Amino acid sequence: MKKARKAEVKRKTKETEILVKLVLDGEGKSKIKTPLGFFNHLLESFARHGLFDLELTAQGDLETGWHHTLEDLGIVLGQAFNQALDVRKGINRFGMSLVPMDEALARAVVDLSGRPFLVYQVEIPKEKQWEFDVNLVEEFFRAFANNAGLALHLKLEYGSDYHHSLEAIFKAFGRAMAEAVALNPRESSVPSTKEKL
Repeated sequence: MKKARKAEVKRKTKETEILVKLVLDGEGKSKIKTPLGFFNHLLESFARHGLFDLELTAQGDLETGWHHTLEDLGIVLGQAFNQALDVRKGINRFGMSLVPMDEALARAVVDLSGRPFLVYQVEIPKEKQWEFDVNLVEEFFRAFANNAGLALHLKLEYGSDYHHSLEAIFKAFGRAMAEAVALNPRESSVPSTKEKL
């Protein structure tokens, strides 16, 4: 019987308190509770389209802005993926997805290389809309990439509505991650000429 690929990570600082429970080979079920309603929706989309089971609760210091909470969410979620992947044996390693949502089209490309890097080419209106600061999404993804140990390239090909644009990005991110973490029956080792990721 193969080992379940799952993780539980807690993080508590003076600014935030976060708990993540993750199952890689899930059904896309999620229970997300943070003080950031729209971001909850984005994480639910990520889990649903990545077919990850994800439970996440977060409390944060919002009086000083949302930066701490979003960055720490990226840290903890990235750590959970890193833990669940273990030595990354037998995985596809790479994943790519192109997802439309109405007028928006987003691309996500992932390499579970163990070498963190983020390329974030997303141009949408930068002012707060619906009380959500879109500038902070890049910080979430940077923290995720650094803590999950992966190269992540995200590009909004086009889109005028910030809700549609961000939702397309998170759906594409989920599908690309699903492909990258999936077990490949033809791959019996770590997918690298170095035999280590």
